Amino acid sequence: MAIIDKLRELVEPLCADLALEIYDLELNGGVFRVAVDKEGGVGMTDIAELTRCISRALDVHDPISGHYTLEVSSPGLERVLRTPEHFRRAVGSPVKLKLVPGAAVGRRLEGVLDAADDAGCTLRLDGGVTQQVAYDLIDKARTVFVWGPTPRPSDVAKAKPAAKAKKSAPSAEKTKKQPSGARPGATAPAVPPVDGAPEAATVRPASEDAGKVVNA
Repeated sequence: MAIIDKLRELVEPLCADLALEIYDLELNGGVFRVAVDKEGGVGMTDIAELTRCISRALDVHDPISGHYTLEVSSPGLERVLRTPEHFRRAVGSPVKLKLVPGAAVGRRLEGVLDAADDAGCTLRLDGGVTQQVAYDLIDKARTVFVWGPTPRPSDVAKAKPAAKAKKSAPSAEKTKKQPSGARPGATAPAVPPVDGAPEAATVRPASEDAGKVVNA
Protein backbone atom coordinates (compact mmCIF):
# COMPACT_ATOMS: atom_id res chain seq x y z
CA MET A 1 0.00 0.00 0.00
CA ALA A 2 1.31 3.45 -0.94
CA ILE A 3 2.26 5.78 1.93
CA ILE A 4 -0.42 8.33 0.99
CA ASP A 5 -3.09 5.58 1.18
CA LYS A 6 -1.85 4.59 4.65
CA LEU A 7 -2.07 8.22 5.73
CA ARG A 8 -5.60 8.52 4.37
CA GLU A 9 -6.66 5.44 6.36
CA LEU A 10 -5.16 7.04 9.46
CA VAL A 11 -6.67 10.50 8.99
CA GLU A 12 -10.14 9.62 7.67
CA PRO A 13 -11.66 8.33 10.95
CA LEU A 14 -10.17 11.27 12.86
CA CYS A 15 -11.93 13.67 10.50
CA ALA A 16 -15.20 11.73 10.78
CA ASP A 17 -15.08 12.03 14.59
CA LEU A 18 -14.98 15.84 14.20
CA ALA A 19 -17.67 15.92 11.46
CA LEU A 20 -15.03 16.94 8.89
CA GLU A 21 -14.29 15.48 5.47
CA ILE A 22 -10.94 15.19 3.74
CA TYR A 23 -10.71 17.49 0.73
CA ASP A 24 -7.10 16.71 -0.17
CA LEU A 25 -4.01 14.92 1.15
CA GLU A 26 -0.48 15.52 -0.07
CA LEU A 27 2.95 14.33 1.07
CA ASN A 28 5.63 16.25 -0.76
CA GLY A 29 9.19 17.19 0.21
CA GLY A 30 8.76 16.22 3.85
CA VAL A 31 5.51 18.21 4.23
CA PHE A 32 2.27 16.34 4.95
CA ARG A 33 -0.64 18.61 3.99
CA VAL A 34 -4.21 17.84 5.02
CA ALA A 35 -7.04 20.02 3.68
CA VAL A 36 -10.46 19.45 5.25
CA ASP A 37 -13.92 20.87 4.70
CA LYS A 38 -17.42 20.71 6.15
CA GLU A 39 -20.83 22.20 5.48
CA GLY A 40 -20.86 25.76 6.72
CA GLY A 41 -17.07 26.10 6.60
CA VAL A 42 -14.11 25.09 8.75
CA GLY A 43 -13.13 27.18 11.78
CA MET A 44 -9.94 27.59 13.78
CA THR A 45 -11.28 25.31 16.53
CA ASP A 46 -11.75 22.51 13.97
CA ILE A 47 -8.23 23.01 12.60
CA ALA A 48 -6.58 23.09 16.03
CA GLU A 49 -8.37 19.96 17.30
CA LEU A 50 -7.72 17.96 14.12
CA THR A 51 -4.05 18.99 14.14
CA ARG A 52 -3.69 17.62 17.69
CA CYS A 53 -5.46 14.36 16.79
CA ILE A 54 -3.40 13.75 13.63
CA SER A 55 -0.15 14.62 15.41
CA ARG A 56 -0.85 12.08 18.17
CA ALA A 57 -1.80 9.39 15.62
CA LEU A 58 1.39 9.98 13.62
CA ASP A 59 3.47 9.71 16.79
CA VAL A 60 1.85 6.37 17.66
CA HIS A 61 1.84 4.72 14.22
CA ASP A 62 4.93 6.46 12.76
CA PRO A 63 4.02 5.94 9.07
CA ILE A 64 6.38 8.67 7.78
CA SER A 65 10.10 7.96 8.01
CA GLY A 66 12.45 10.82 8.78
CA HIS A 67 11.60 14.42 9.58
CA TYR A 68 8.33 15.91 8.35
CA THR A 69 6.02 18.88 8.86
CA LEU A 70 2.27 18.47 9.33
CA GLU A 71 0.06 21.21 7.88
CA VAL A 72 -3.72 21.15 8.41
CA SER A 73 -5.94 23.75 6.76
CA SER A 74 -9.21 24.45 5.00
CA PRO A 75 -9.16 24.26 1.17
CA GLY A 76 -9.19 28.07 0.88
CA LEU A 77 -10.93 30.37 -1.58
CA GLU A 78 -8.98 29.04 -4.56
CA ARG A 79 -9.03 25.25 -4.40
CA VAL A 80 -6.64 22.83 -6.05
CA LEU A 81 -8.45 20.34 -8.32
CA ARG A 82 -6.76 16.93 -8.39
CA THR A 83 -9.50 14.28 -8.50
CA PRO A 84 -12.74 13.79 -10.47
CA GLU A 85 -14.63 14.47 -7.21
CA HIS A 86 -12.86 17.83 -6.88
CA PHE A 87 -13.96 18.76 -10.40
CA ARG A 88 -17.55 17.62 -9.79
CA ARG A 89 -17.77 19.75 -6.65
CA ALA A 90 -16.44 22.77 -8.56
CA VAL A 91 -19.03 22.66 -11.37
CA GLY A 92 -20.34 26.18 -11.92
CA SER A 93 -17.11 27.82 -10.67
CA PRO A 94 -14.51 29.72 -12.73
CA VAL A 95 -11.35 27.63 -13.09
CA LYS A 96 -7.87 27.77 -14.59
CA LEU A 97 -6.24 24.73 -16.24
CA LYS A 98 -2.60 24.21 -17.14
CA LEU A 99 -2.32 21.39 -19.66
CA VAL A 100 0.57 19.08 -20.45
CA PRO A 101 3.02 20.11 -23.20
CA GLY A 102 1.79 19.28 -26.69
CA ALA A 103 -1.95 19.54 -25.92
CA ALA A 104 -3.81 20.47 -29.11
CA VAL A 105 -5.81 23.26 -27.42
CA GLY A 106 -2.73 24.97 -25.95
CA ARG A 107 -1.15 25.01 -22.49
CA ARG A 108 -3.64 27.19 -20.58
CA LEU A 109 -7.42 27.37 -20.46
CA GLU A 110 -9.66 29.55 -18.31
CA GLY A 111 -13.45 29.48 -18.08
CA VAL A 112 -16.44 28.26 -16.13
CA LEU A 113 -16.55 24.55 -15.30
CA ASP A 114 -19.76 23.34 -16.96
CA ALA A 115 -19.56 19.60 -16.28
CA ALA A 116 -17.28 16.89 -14.93
CA ASP A 117 -17.29 13.09 -14.86
CA ASP A 118 -14.79 10.31 -14.26
CA ALA A 119 -13.00 10.87 -17.59
CA GLY A 120 -12.72 14.63 -17.92
CA CYS A 121 -14.41 18.01 -17.67
CA THR A 122 -16.10 20.59 -19.89
CA LEU A 123 -15.21 24.29 -19.78
CA ARG A 124 -17.33 27.17 -21.04
CA LEU A 125 -14.88 29.68 -22.51
CA ASP A 126 -15.36 33.32 -23.51
CA GLY A 127 -18.06 33.72 -26.12
CA GLY A 128 -19.96 30.66 -24.89
CA VAL A 129 -17.68 28.16 -26.66
CA THR A 130 -17.29 24.87 -24.75
CA GLN A 131 -14.13 22.77 -24.58
CA GLN A 132 -13.90 19.19 -23.34
CA VAL A 133 -10.64 18.27 -21.58
CA ALA A 134 -9.56 14.80 -20.47
CA TYR A 135 -8.00 14.57 -17.03
CA ASP A 136 -4.82 12.98 -18.38
CA LEU A 137 -4.18 16.21 -20.33
CA ILE A 138 -4.37 18.38 -17.19
CA ASP A 139 -1.11 19.18 -15.42
CA LYS A 140 -2.57 21.57 -12.82
CA ALA A 141 -6.04 22.95 -12.10
CA ARG A 142 -7.63 25.24 -9.55
CA THR A 143 -10.72 27.30 -8.95
CA VAL A 144 -10.51 31.08 -9.29
CA PHE A 145 -11.96 33.45 -6.71
CA VAL A 146 -13.60 36.43 -8.41
CA TRP A 147 -13.66 39.66 -6.40
CA GLY A 148 -16.61 42.04 -6.69
CA PRO A 149 -16.34 45.08 -9.01
CA THR A 150 -14.33 48.07 -7.77
CA PRO A 151 -16.50 51.20 -7.29
CA ARG A 152 -15.87 53.97 -9.83
CA PRO A 153 -14.41 57.24 -8.45
CA SER A 154 -17.53 59.11 -9.63
CA ASP A 155 -19.73 56.74 -7.61
CA VAL A 156 -17.61 57.26 -4.51
CA ALA A 157 -17.81 61.06 -4.90
CA LYS A 158 -21.61 60.94 -5.18
CA ALA A 159 -22.02 58.78 -2.10
CA LYS A 160 -23.48 60.61 0.86
CA PRO A 161 -21.34 60.77 4.00
CA ALA A 162 -22.48 58.49 6.81
CA ALA A 163 -24.27 60.12 9.74
CA LYS A 164 -22.05 60.66 12.77
CA ALA A 165 -22.85 58.50 15.77
CA LYS A 166 -23.68 60.24 19.01
CA LYS A 167 -20.93 60.21 21.60
CA SER A 168 -21.70 58.10 24.62
CA ALA A 169 -20.76 58.97 28.16
CA PRO A 170 -17.42 57.58 29.37
CA SER A 171 -17.76 54.08 30.79
CA ALA A 172 -15.15 51.92 32.47
CA GLU A 173 -17.01 48.77 31.48
CA LYS A 174 -16.69 49.55 27.75
CA THR A 175 -12.92 49.75 28.08
CA LYS A 176 -12.76 46.19 29.41
CA LYS A 177 -14.80 44.24 26.87
CA GLN A 178 -16.09 44.38 23.31
CA PRO A 179 -19.60 45.75 22.77
CA SER A 180 -22.38 43.22 22.22
CA GLY A 181 -22.43 41.86 18.64
CA ALA A 182 -18.82 42.76 17.85
CA ARG A 183 -17.04 40.56 15.34
CA PRO A 184 -14.29 38.21 16.57
CA GLY A 185 -10.94 39.90 16.10
CA ALA A 186 -12.47 43.42 16.16
CA THR A 187 -11.02 46.18 18.32
CA ALA A 188 -13.20 47.65 21.05
CA PRO A 189 -14.06 51.35 20.56
CA ALA A 190 -11.78 53.83 22.32
CA VAL A 191 -13.46 55.52 25.31
CA PRO A 192 -11.83 57.93 27.77
CA PRO A 193 -10.90 55.89 30.86
CA VAL A 194 -12.46 56.58 34.22
CA ASP A 195 -10.03 57.53 36.98
CA GLY A 196 -8.50 54.37 38.38
CA ALA A 197 -9.92 52.11 35.63
CA PRO A 198 -7.48 49.98 33.54
CA GLU A 199 -6.86 50.89 29.93
CA ALA A 200 -8.54 48.86 27.20
CA ALA A 201 -6.59 45.98 25.63
CA THR A 202 -6.53 45.61 21.85
CA VAL A 203 -7.94 42.29 20.64
CA ARG A 204 -5.69 40.86 17.94
CA PRO A 205 -7.24 39.34 14.77
CA ALA A 206 -7.36 35.56 14.60
CA SER A 207 -4.63 33.90 12.59
CA GLU A 208 -5.19 32.18 9.27
CA ASP A 209 -7.13 28.89 9.25
CA ALA A 210 -4.08 26.66 9.35
CA GLY A 211 -2.26 24.51 11.88
CA LYS A 212 1.39 23.47 11.64
CA VAL A 213 3.37 20.88 13.61
CA VAL A 214 7.05 20.17 12.96
CA ASN A 215 8.26 16.68 13.81
CA ALA A 216 11.86 16.75 14.90
